[in-house]
Amino acid sequence: MLKSEKRIKRQRRFSEDFKLKIVQEYESGQSSVCEMERIYDIGNATIYSWIYKYSNYNKKSIQVVEMKNSQSEKIKLLEARVKELERAVGQKQMNIDYLEKMIDLAKEQFDIDIKKNSNTQHSGGSKTIEKL
Repeated sequence: MLKSEKRIKRQRRFSEDFKLKIVQEYESGQSSVCEMERIYDIGNATIYSWIYKYSNYNKKSIQVVEMKNSQSEKIKLLEARVKELERAVGQKQMNIDYLEKMIDLAKEQFDIDIKKNSNTQHSGGSKTIEKL
């Protein structure tokens, strides 16, 4: 581009329906502002101004914060990890309940006290054998 040439800035006009469509797409979570900026070739400041103007709950005094894809993916991974751990805890609790029931049955049917009382003497344990 030559120094004497000036870049012509294009001015586009958008219909109310299009603006409302953009705001609805943002509010429904279909697209982020960054994605719409790339798709429609519209500046993010313009999109944010439409959001502040036409949105029911995003107003100018309220700051809109978008999470990056990496942050949302990290949250999804952490939520999946929490579900996995909750499932594991549930299985462990079921095992504990099962074993406690077996101990109770052993006590009732065979008169075997598997649970140790705190006032009983401890067993001597295994002794080490000296090798010759």
